Amino acid sequence: MSEPRTAVVFDADETLIDLRPAVTGALVAVLEEMRRWAPAAAGVSLADLESDWGAVFGALSAAPVQEIRRAALARSLARAGLDEHLDEFAALFFARRFALSRPFPDAVPALAALRPRHLLGLATNGNSRAERCGLAGQCTFELYAHENGLPKKPAPEFYAAVVTAAGLPPERIVYVGDSPEHDVVAAQRVGLRAVWLNRAGLPRPPGLTPDAEVPTLADLPDLLLDLLARP
Repeated sequence: MSEPRTAVVFDADETLIDLRPAVTGALVAVLEEMRRWAPAAAGVSLADLESDWGAVFGALSAAPVQEIRRAALARSLARAGLDEHLDEFAALFFARRFALSRPFPDAVPALAALRPRHLLGLATNGNSRAERCGLAGQCTFELYAHENGLPKKPAPEFYAAVVTAAGLPPERIVYVGDSPEHDVVAAQRVGLRAVWLNRAGLPRPPGLTPDAEVPTLADLPDLLLDLLARP
């Protein structure tokens, strides 16, 4: 069989992996344990824990996801005077988060349909490692921000690493993701083609011109036949 002349590279969280139920389930487990440990936690809500991520994210957005989550958990634990137990609660959070992590129903079938024609890759800012989220062995290569000095999207160095891993010219690589800024604009800036996965049917942001837009990964195999035939 001849070598693939095209590559399709995917973002992980909210593209291949249904992250929100896993994170919510992990936070519920943390909150339940907080209430077991400290009466003051009775006044802490799930909404409080969810808001703590947003409260720390801005200042730490370039940091590894694990560090951001630990900072958010530290803020949550301080609500109940449990500051000294960050390590125990972080371990609980990550154990539940990965135990509950699953691909979207359309992910594995789409990868199977694409594999005969394209080289497949996964490249993500997050910590959703394929083997811990139901995607072991699905892609030829995997890239994770903050491993081997790789910066996060939208850094051009991130996409340069994608090009190197794929071993193809940028114009023969399609990046698929849910973030207009990180997965479309940043990918196009370095010459990749970009498909916006818009599961929620959101209005297209002003100025955003993806090479294609799909509501589900099930649409990708047929769409790519046309997209990659364009000059």
